[in-house]
Amino acid sequence: MPQLDSKISGIVNKNVASVAPSGIREFDQEISSVPGIVKLTIGEPDFDVPEHAKQAAIESIKENKSHYSAQKGIIELREGISNYLQKRTGVYYDPESEVIVTVGATEAIYSALTTILNPGDKVIVPTPAFALYFPIIKVAGAELIPIDTSDDGFVLTPEKLQAALDENGDQVKAIILNYPTNPTGVEYSEAQLKALADIISQHKMYVLADEIYCELTYGVEHHSIASMIPEQTILINGLSKSHAMTGYRIGYLAAPKDFITNASKMHAFVVTAPSNPAQYAAAEALKNGLDDPIPMRATYEKRRDYIADRLKQMGMQIAFPQGAFYIFAKIPGTINETSVEFATKLAKEAKVGVTPGSAFGPGGEGWIRMSYAAADEDIKLAMDRMNQYLLELAE
Repeated sequence: MPQLDSKISGIVNKNVASVAPSGIREFDQEISSVPGIVKLTIGEPDFDVPEHAKQAAIESIKENKSHYSAQKGIIELREGISNYLQKRTGVYYDPESEVIVTVGATEAIYSALTTILNPGDKVIVPTPAFALYFPIIKVAGAELIPIDTSDDGFVLTPEKLQAALDENGDQVKAIILNYPTNPTGVEYSEAQLKALADIISQHKMYVLADEIYCELTYGVEHHSIASMIPEQTILINGLSKSHAMTGYRIGYLAAPKDFITNASKMHAFVVTAPSNPAQYAAAEALKNGLDDPIPMRATYEKRRDYIADRLKQMGMQIAFPQGAFYIFAKIPGTINETSVEFATKLAKEAKVGVTPGSAFGPGGEGWIRMSYAAADEDIKLAMDRMNQYLLELAE
């Protein structure tokens, strides 16, 4: 096993070296070795990819569609994305010049941020938030401006946004809005988005709208800020959550042409082009499978209600989710432990895996995230074990 020569060990991108690995993944790996553990950690659907989408991938292989696709993605998929977004947002995105198919929403986030950011720029992120945003901002040489939303029902208020803009001025080049939100499941209403859009429209900045969970809402309608300020919006989405296609790695960017022209360069530098079979599966999903998320959504809603009721019976405060498939629960005040300490003991002593809230930035400490994208029997077993653990602690 080779060892890096000491004379080159210091040759490294200092921004990359200074960021920590994903706290979510790292903690999940740490507790995975606990025998018999039931994990509610990773947000991955427990459903299978719809059969017609799988068959489209298989047919593309049989038909030898095995060469590089267009760098922005196959036109059939870009047209499907354009049609879907026009129905969903009312905004028409030209599939030739305003849509890029990416390797998951993760690459969309990376390509978007590295396209617009320069050293010294600033990016506003309402927190708690999906932790991937933080290192990408840093690697791009920019500065994260977190806004703690925990005192406001985990929703960014116009007042806090305006205050952050007043304090940081023109250095703010973007704000990232993820809704329904990971880790809280909170959704923004049309009025709440409109209030934020009114402020954003007055400043020289982008809004990255990460709407990867938009098909998974419960009893509320999803609204996109792209329908309000399309000229400043970079819309990020994909099929990982809506069609349980996490392993297919298909996401996308939709935005005005001038942005896409530059973003497509970064996308090409990083990945060249997405996988053909995955793209043909995604094209089929958007063409003939817009109703595929409905049964998944119904199942998630039942699981949400079950786990929410169980947690309330345990005396735990929760952020009641209107979307996605996470519940953010507050650690009981009688337990004097950090979220990492509590989650670690819960894993080792009760054999229940949850994610510490501190992994999601300011406002997350003192909370834990639980995913209900897990089998019903696993959720029930986890709740039974957690209830018993808390009862024993109370004694």
